Amino acid sequence: MIYQDTIVALATPSGAGAIAVIRISGPDAIVIGASVFQSVSGKDLSRQKTHTVHLGHILDGQKVLDQVLVTIFKGTNSYTGENTIEISCHGSSFIQQQIIQLLLRKGGRMAQAGEFTLRAFLNGKLDLSQAEAVADLISSDNEASHQIAMQQMRGGFSNEIAKLREELLNFASLIELELDFAEEDVEFADRTQFNELVTRIEFVLKRLIDSFAVGNVIKNGIPVAIVGEPNVGKSTLLNALLNEERAIVSEIAGTTRDTIEDELVIGGIGFRFIDTAGIRETTDVVESIGIKKTFEKMEQAQVVLFLVDGYQLSVDSSRFSVNTLKTEIEKIKNKYPLKALVIVINKSDLLSEDELSFFAHELTEHHSQSTTDNRQLISISAKEKTGIDALKNTLLSFVNTGALRNNETIVTNSRHYDSLIKALEAIQKVQWGLQSDLSADLMSLDIKDALFEFGTITGQVTNDELLGNIFANFCIGK
Repeated sequence: MIYQDTIVALATPSGAGAIAVIRISGPDAIVIGASVFQSVSGKDLSRQKTHTVHLGHILDGQKVLDQVLVTIFKGTNSYTGENTIEISCHGSSFIQQQIIQLLLRKGGRMAQAGEFTLRAFLNGKLDLSQAEAVADLISSDNEASHQIAMQQMRGGFSNEIAKLREELLNFASLIELELDFAEEDVEFADRTQFNELVTRIEFVLKRLIDSFAVGNVIKNGIPVAIVGEPNVGKSTLLNALLNEERAIVSEIAGTTRDTIEDELVIGGIGFRFIDTAGIRETTDVVESIGIKKTFEKMEQAQVVLFLVDGYQLSVDSSRFSVNTLKTEIEKIKNKYPLKALVIVINKSDLLSEDELSFFAHELTEHHSQSTTDNRQLISISAKEKTGIDALKNTLLSFVNTGALRNNETIVTNSRHYDSLIKALEAIQKVQWGLQSDLSADLMSLDIKDALFEFGTITGQVTNDELLGNIFANFCIGK
């Protein structure tokens, strides 16, 4: 598709600021820009070289709208692969709108969401997975998500998929050639080499699919539910983690009646903490709704912090109190066997070493049937902010950052994940066909399915509906 029109949009966030950038892209971008720009040196903008910056004024007839800098990008040397002009003006909302309206009157039209990046894809400047990484890069809010987005935008994921697709395509061509000479019963594709390739492709696909578990939480943040009985210090812990008074703290039980959420970056990984209503029997209708939400948030969380009031436990000092807590912990672990559970003994500053050791032993001794029990225990004082760093390190330990540290390809996009799953299914069918000495014509169908799924990731196979869904999530101006 080749666009014949020229699009205009604000490329910087809307609202007042020091400067704003207005982007124009399309066949008439430079002509439209030249028609409203007057250089301080008297130069004709349309005659200037690509990648040059010019100082001048934007004129609406005889009226000066602003003093600006105009940057020229010609043809394939631009982000979109088209003639592009970027106008850096002062950040007044009024000035921005005046210039945009002028450009629209001169023949431009407002860009749709993601249309600049869509044109970059259609003009071969980016493949589809790189284009999607642009949106991830814009929305990245921590070091890890930024690192992954940069790696994908630079083509790490694309190159890995493209290489697999090319090798598979070579063998697919030989299989097709065999079909042309079916009556002569010849083999052009070495079955041993083909089996080695299919095995290698299966290994790479499984690694990429497994990486999605890490990539998804890095991209979206790891939800952590802080749960426990009323007045054990859940809101105080949230405030200590965030280092601000985010939640109301009171000695009155049941103060938190709704969930409170906030985000914190630990070691470059985003965590989304959820302070929940205390779990107890209550006749208060509002508090009951809050407790119901607690269980809903626990369901959604990847990590559960079960907070225990260590001081109250030492005051009660009864086997009943300890056993009651052990029962509650066991219920959570049995209901959510795959969730990481951290038992946090709060108010440790009021406990002796012997008491801490006793409670640690009692609360971590378990009878769960799960062989993958990953509960841990840590002691803190939320009020005094002791043990908070150790708790943060414990949370960070639940994230497998090995692939990230080694700069391996990590899948974060659910569309890519779905295509990889389907490609793996097709490859495993090919592998079964080789082992079963299946005929070339039947194997070629499964090979084509795998090639199709590889193509949907990079954009070699696409349609208008797919592109519409992808680029609709972009911001206007990008």
